[in-house]
Amino acid sequence: MEYILLVVGFVLLVKGADFFVEGSSSVAKLLRVPSVIIGLTIVAFGTSAPEMAVSISASIAGSNDIAVGNVIGSNIFNLLMVVGICGLILPMKIDKSILYGDFLFTIVAAVVMLLLFAFDCNLSRWNGLVLLVMFAYFMFKTVKNTLASRAAGGSGEEEEIKVLSPFLSIVFIIGGLAAIVIGGNLVVDSASAIAISFGMTETLVGLTIVAFGTSLPELVTSIVASKKGENELALGNVIGSNLFNILFVLAASCTISPMKVDRLSIFDGIFLIVSSIVTWILAKRGYEIDRRDGAIMVALYVAYAVYIVVR
Repeated sequence: MEYILLVVGFVLLVKGADFFVEGSSSVAKLLRVPSVIIGLTIVAFGTSAPEMAVSISASIAGSNDIAVGNVIGSNIFNLLMVVGICGLILPMKIDKSILYGDFLFTIVAAVVMLLLFAFDCNLSRWNGLVLLVMFAYFMFKTVKNTLASRAAGGSGEEEEIKVLSPFLSIVFIIGGLAAIVIGGNLVVDSASAIAISFGMTETLVGLTIVAFGTSLPELVTSIVASKKGENELALGNVIGSNLFNILFVLAASCTISPMKVDRLSIFDGIFLIVSSIVTWILAKRGYEIDRRDGAIMVALYVAYAVYIVVR
């Protein structure tokens, strides 16, 4: 039954996020909010809604190791597996502005996160506020740069927004949020029960089962895009998701409920930073992730997965 509830929880998370994004985007469009702003805010929020629901639910429930493990595990999975698999399917070109801008910022965010909990294995409300301030700066800079690019005649991409009736939009928003909250609680409760039954730690469950489940939207979307030959934006999407996970999901979780952090998470944080630097170096060489780079990244993740299971 716990496995069934875990799967049901993941389904509710993914579909709830879809409904929430569709309803919120429709309301924003009805209020004449520019499509590019909707894409940078509501849609970005929706893709990380599963991680957010799980981490906040775990934090409130006292399952801190799942909350932290989910964020770090999802980021490592996104970086090495999602981008790596896309590179294996079809070599991807890398935008220099992303490489020298947002990518470097995500490494800084990971370093700040590690420094905040490395000394006393604790994430306080003040730590959460520090990360939230960094998130606010990132969003302000992103929106400002995107609007400036469009004003200058740049290629700012428009999100295709499906406009619903006001009533249906509200139904989608409320229903989506309800599904996200219920799904998050189901995933945390069932994952904790599975961990106890197998003698696994909550950290391991958060880094593996929960991280994989909450990263499914990014994985599926990126693989489909790669098969269509449209994987140039995969790295940008992953970087945006990873920044959101650290600077908003983890920050909101510890701001709502301060959390103790397992000492093993220090190593996981270091591995995330090292993986980010390795990926940056691979991407900088030729400004693309080719099949060899993809194979290296996937092999690196497999080695890490074996290590965290054995430890």
